[in-house]
Amino acid sequence: MNNSASVVNGQAKPQKRIIKALPKKSRRELWKRDIRKNWPMYLIFLPIAAYFIIFCYVPMVGIVIAFERYSPTKGILRSPWVGWENFADLFNGDTFGLVMRNTIFMALLNLTIGFLAPVVFAILLSQVKVKWFKRVTQICSYMPNFIAAVVVSQLVIESLGSNGAITIFFSWFGAPADKNWLADTTIPVFWLINTFIGVWQGLGMGAIVYSAAIASVNPNLHEAAAIDGANRWKRLWHVTVPSITPLVVSMWTLSIGTVFLVGFDKILLLYKPITYDVADCLATYTYRYAFGTSTNYGLSSASGLFQSVVGTFLLIVSNYLNRKFTNWSLF
Repeated sequence: MNNSASVVNGQAKPQKRIIKALPKKSRRELWKRDIRKNWPMYLIFLPIAAYFIIFCYVPMVGIVIAFERYSPTKGILRSPWVGWENFADLFNGDTFGLVMRNTIFMALLNLTIGFLAPVVFAILLSQVKVKWFKRVTQICSYMPNFIAAVVVSQLVIESLGSNGAITIFFSWFGAPADKNWLADTTIPVFWLINTFIGVWQGLGMGAIVYSAAIASVNPNLHEAAAIDGANRWKRLWHVTVPSITPLVVSMWTLSIGTVFLVGFDKILLLYKPITYDVADCLATYTYRYAFGTSTNYGLSSASGLFQSVVGTFLLIVSNYLNRKFTNWSLF
């Protein structure tokens, strides 16, 4: 029978269609035709592909260092193989527990306060009707993103030092007037400092995507809600927020994958030996083993591989949970 459905027990059931693959010659011709038609796009893509291949995929060969007692003089091929010994040394380290605690709590602060700040800022900015004020606010919020981490860290050191402007400001509300906040080992002082530095530096740039999504919301939805009697804040909550929710979920899922970075460059520039117990994170812990006084490339590679595996696992789990409970997912 050539029918697309067969009858079984009086009910019509669709037959599975068998789609034969195109011959290799036909596929090769389609590929050549597509290249001739879209060669400018492939030409533009070549530098991007080369960048990722050279700087992302080729260095992955170095993963084997995590399983070796690596020596730069011997290289990857001749260094002795130690298996899981580097991971055992990493997990049994005296400060690994403190490092994981600091990393987890700073990551949670970044995923809540740090992530929500640009979203809230973009929503509030969309409600500003004075155009010149809105543009000035946007420009001022973008500027910190272009300041180097070294400069930002030096500004923070000067502002939070014993005679810093922020320290003096806090003294008006009862805080010590000569306190160096960066040397405070009280939890969660350093964690909050790191979080708010990230918020200040990335607020405007992080809000660009959400501002564009808010601007693209269908105006007919707002008009229909206004006709039904919804005021500005109700339209914001019932029209704008649901419209940008898929984007927010996608961006949050992506943030999960890089959760262990927690502002590595700023922490490295701001922390001191006195604050290692509350400021040291996995990234700085790895850096010290790789480039400190006593280098251990195998252990530092094991730490980096551990971060990558955990980050990938969290990305997959968060995407699964988002798809299950919100019906939105990244993949």
